[in-house]
Amino acid sequence: MKEIEAREFLAHKHAFPVLDTRSPAEYEQGHVPGAVSFPLFENTERETIGKLYKEKGKQAAISEGLRITGPKMADFIERAVAFDAQHFLLHCWRGGMRSQSIAWLLELYGFSVWIMKGGYKAYRNSLLSYFEDPPPLRVLTGATGSMKTAMLKQLRLTGEQVVDLEALANHQGSSFGNQLSTGQPTTEQFQNDLFEAFLALDPKKPVWIEDESFSIGRVHLIEPLYRNMQLAPHYHLELPLEKRIDVLLRDYGQLSEDKLITAIQGIARKLGVTNTGEAIARVEAGELGRAAAIVLNYYDRAYRKGIQQKSDKVVGKFYLTGENLEETAQILINYGKRAH
Repeated sequence: MKEIEAREFLAHKHAFPVLDTRSPAEYEQGHVPGAVSFPLFENTERETIGKLYKEKGKQAAISEGLRITGPKMADFIERAVAFDAQHFLLHCWRGGMRSQSIAWLLELYGFSVWIMKGGYKAYRNSLLSYFEDPPPLRVLTGATGSMKTAMLKQLRLTGEQVVDLEALANHQGSSFGNQLSTGQPTTEQFQNDLFEAFLALDPKKPVWIEDESFSIGRVHLIEPLYRNMQLAPHYHLELPLEKRIDVLLRDYGQLSEDKLITAIQGIARKLGVTNTGEAIARVEAGELGRAAAIVLNYYDRAYRKGIQQKSDKVVGKFYLTGENLEETAQILINYGKRAH
């Protein structure tokens, strides 16, 4: 078997099956995108062996591990054969006994196997290292409802490199977005998927990304990426208030009355008692536009406070009408080329 570094492992992972030999629980918490769960031990088995290792030492743990895995060997081979491949990439948590044991068995059968040196831990370290010096970032900023996500899509259509954080997080980044979410990945998996999205891009070309808080719903951005986002040039999108209300109604108007009220209650502490009651009353009366105006007042205050802290990073304001996305996208691109 051959050991390869994490970045070389990732360079080959689209060509060969990737087998994650950690337990199913570890895999669910976070895994290399595209990897297949191929556990040497199930969750309870891993717990048993870990307890033995602590209480009776390494040899007792190995003996129990052999007792557990012995009857599974034929099944492991059957699973590997089903991939219809001759070469496999393997990893466990630290590139230790779990991946080495499966690798030994597969090579005994006749397969070729490469192991990720340092395992999944090395992969995560590679992720953190990458975002210390990511491709040049261009951040789209603007108040709630200013069509930032729509602009990202338009930029992608023109051939620009784009990473949609909210799509990867499966969350639209607000109390109302939380009502639309059908469930989010773990923070670890979100970060792995984000790493995968960046690795698919040209590192020398700029990447357009939306201004976000450190948390998007329940998941968190990678700290070095978030830090670099704060330092990157920000392109402020400006849209008239009535158009922003239209955007909110388009995005969230299909929510049930109960979900809209729940979303308003989610920001009640910052809206204040009077505004919260008024917004809920407008929802109950079917006056969603007036409810949206009240909510936008809160989000605008929060946005102004946040953007003031990095006002020196805002390179310009770009005005939208709601219908000129294509034109404004080209203006953004041209401005970026001149400025950088």
